[in-house]
Amino acid sequence: MINTGVIGIGHLGSIHLKLLKESKYFNVIGCYDKDKSKKSNTDPEINFFTDSDKLILECDAVFICSITPSHFEIAEKCLKLGKHVFVEKPITTTVEEAKTLVNLAKENNLIGQVGHVERFNPAITSVMSSIDNPKFIECHRLAEFNPRGNDVSVVLDLMIHDIDIVLKVVKSEVIDVKANGVSVISKTPDITNARVEFKNGCVANFTASRISLKNMRKSRFFQKDAYISVDFLEKKSEIVKISNYNQNDNYAMIIENAEGEKKQIYYSNPETKSVNAIIEEHKNFAKSIKNNLNPKVSFSDGLSSLKLATKIIEKTNENRQ
Repeated sequence: MINTGVIGIGHLGSIHLKLLKESKYFNVIGCYDKDKSKKSNTDPEINFFTDSDKLILECDAVFICSITPSHFEIAEKCLKLGKHVFVEKPITTTVEEAKTLVNLAKENNLIGQVGHVERFNPAITSVMSSIDNPKFIECHRLAEFNPRGNDVSVVLDLMIHDIDIVLKVVKSEVIDVKANGVSVISKTPDITNARVEFKNGCVANFTASRISLKNMRKSRFFQKDAYISVDFLEKKSEIVKISNYNQNDNYAMIIENAEGEKKQIYYSNPETKSVNAIIEEHKNFAKSIKNNLNPKVSFSDGLSSLKLATKIIEKTNENRQ
């Protein structure tokens, strides 16, 4: 088992800690939070460290779940001490910090993974192999207001999940970004919309809000002869494919274009496994450490997502001035 510890035991850190304690891949050495009162909310069987350095030294790998502005300092220390690092998204607050972590992990032959948990959501994993060169993507990620997580903008808090997914499936250079945002409650925008153009012709529209009256996490991918819908919240997906009309199919759903050409529509709902995405993250991290493999969401992936997120924030700020 891999000796590990959790730094930052707020809402998400507490979830990681609980699941790690039950994991067959990790042995929890302890946890740390600068707020010492968190000890009273921690499982008494887990050692609560009052010195983060002591915890790091006893670990093989460290889970960093503290507030985003602290990610870089803690991760840099862990990597310099030869520890593998799992850091919650976003990887850091600045691109330069993220680049430093990418280089440190490579130089020390260490595994660095970023907690873009939606990459492990069964709704997207069930259709990933069907997404092929999409030309238009639309993402909506709406959440009810919650003061937790507002240490960063809505782009880094919510939209970055969809940015990570889109960059994974598009695999093309970003050539243009347009964005607007509105601050309703927070000092930074609470709702942001962005339009991103890629060199291969794909266009992605992102909308993220943390002041919605209901929660929504949906993405739609449009490509030649197919439409794919993913509901991250309900963990469901749908694939609609269009092909040439089969006259022998008496139950076919047919559409006819202006030229009189008939096409047949096929619907499918891929089976989604009942899995805990965070546990899947943990498994992937452990496998990557044991076999010295790149994790599913590497530091480099986290850097790429942060670069685009930062560009969207910059464009949003320009339009707010």
